[in-house]
Amino acid sequence: MNETIRAMRLWSGVVLFAYVGSHLVNHSLGLASIAAMDGGRAVFLAAWRNPVGTLALYGALSIHILLTLWSLYARRSLRMHRWELAQLLLGLSIPPLLVQHILGTRVINELFGIDTGYLYALLSYTQFSPRLGAQQVALMIFAWIHGCIGLHFWLRLKPWYPAARQWFYAAALLVPSFALFGLWHASVELDVLLRAPGKLQELLAAIGLPNQAALDFYNAFVDSAWISMAVLLAAVFLARLVRSRILRRMGLVRVVYPGAQIVDVSKGHTVLEASRIGAIPHASVCGGRGRCSTCRVRIGRHEAPLPAASVDERRVLRRVGAAPNVRLACQLRPGAGRIEITPLLAPTATARDAYERPGYLEGREEEIAVLFADLRAFTKLSEKKLPFDVVFMLNRYFSAMGEAVEDVGGHLDKFIGDGVMALFGVGTDRRRGCRQALSAARAMGEKLEELNRALENDLDAPLRIGIGIHAGPAIVGEMGYGKAVNLTAVGDTVNTASRLETLTKTYKAQLVVSQRVADYAEIDLGELPREDVAIRGRQQALSIRIAEWTELLPATGVRAELRRAEPKAEV
Repeated sequence: MNETIRAMRLWSGVVLFAYVGSHLVNHSLGLASIAAMDGGRAVFLAAWRNPVGTLALYGALSIHILLTLWSLYARRSLRMHRWELAQLLLGLSIPPLLVQHILGTRVINELFGIDTGYLYALLSYTQFSPRLGAQQVALMIFAWIHGCIGLHFWLRLKPWYPAARQWFYAAALLVPSFALFGLWHASVELDVLLRAPGKLQELLAAIGLPNQAALDFYNAFVDSAWISMAVLLAAVFLARLVRSRILRRMGLVRVVYPGAQIVDVSKGHTVLEASRIGAIPHASVCGGRGRCSTCRVRIGRHEAPLPAASVDERRVLRRVGAAPNVRLACQLRPGAGRIEITPLLAPTATARDAYERPGYLEGREEEIAVLFADLRAFTKLSEKKLPFDVVFMLNRYFSAMGEAVEDVGGHLDKFIGDGVMALFGVGTDRRRGCRQALSAARAMGEKLEELNRALENDLDAPLRIGIGIHAGPAIVGEMGYGKAVNLTAVGDTVNTASRLETLTKTYKAQLVVSQRVADYAEIDLGELPREDVAIRGRQQALSIRIAEWTELLPATGVRAELRRAEPKAEV
């Protein structure tokens, strides 16, 4: 049922947006002339004043107005995002203005035979009632912004939208701008025409003005449109008040959030509405329409049975691979008692979180390979350099090391000072991850030599690097806050890899790698020295292999595997 209502509201809005958009395009022809505007109007009328176009337009208008009022009634809370509030206020102001426009054009034309073309409109707006002109410009802008907001928050959930968004933004700005300039240019043309003696009377006679009966009819029904809208809104708010009183008598639901935050709401409220009433930040990209899934919560203890998820809610939850104890906060209406919930996404969640993503992004334990690399004695080197020289060299170094990691399919986690942390095998398997890590270490050594040759005139001594690699279980997932969220790993494996990188200073080697990495990778490290060392924080000694230079590592064949895996270009 809810999905049907949303679909009706969406597609009625699309029809109205098409009407407004074609109207604005017609206005923009005023940049050429009034005659061009009337020529475009003939096409516009052919599209919208035939039986099918008329039924589509007025049906969409009626449906959209009624469903907007219904959505206002259905809300248990009037707390909402600013964009929702802007869209709602704009939407409520449009119907009386639009009725006013329809009365002053189509109805007047059909009942009284007045030619309501662009000369009629321009004369009305510039000569007889500038206030009416301002209202119609406001209608044009309000309707366009209202439609653009709606389309944006519908399309932003489509995978292709981010790439096309800039073109939609450009159209959203240019279409009304051209329309306004077209109206302004046409009004200037009309002003020039009216300078001729008797021209105004000639134009009015051609249009069919003055007509007192038409004016009286228009004024009477315009007032009725505004009064009707006010009555409808008053009825909606009265119904909301009555419902609120009834629900409060039925008892309260206590929603408990992490950190012992508690919100008491009447029965019938959704969990998302409870969050808004309690001013608790809660992600909701689609505004609580049950489409994006970003408001999803994990259900904890609850005193009363929860209503079953609807077909629409289950479909959205399946799309993101949600666990059985996960529900959409905008759809879940607890019936009674106390319920504990945990929002699964940060309040800053974006549209990309509405799609199914790899499970490891949500957080899970995996066996991966972790690589740490650090420049040797760079602090001492940088003390002799100007700041921009240091930044230049570090950026060249980071670029080279980043390419070495990504070329073999690794994930560049972060840069720490002059160090690098990279993950391998995330979302795949430990054998591939370890082979990738060894291949990346070998590539790092090669790229460092290339960088030294490129910077030999800027360096007193070649840059040196220490690399540590270890493999094992780690907790992997997206971690951070706000925009500083990225895929990373934590755990003993990460700490051990970091300590192996530190051991490269002790052994004066370019690489220290645990034997476990070689075993997982199924690669024989040949004659590379092997030792058992005690690692701080570990109870058992760790077997390591030491490579003075990374070029001593055997080739893993990872790059060849990646090339074979690339899709072939069609001929």
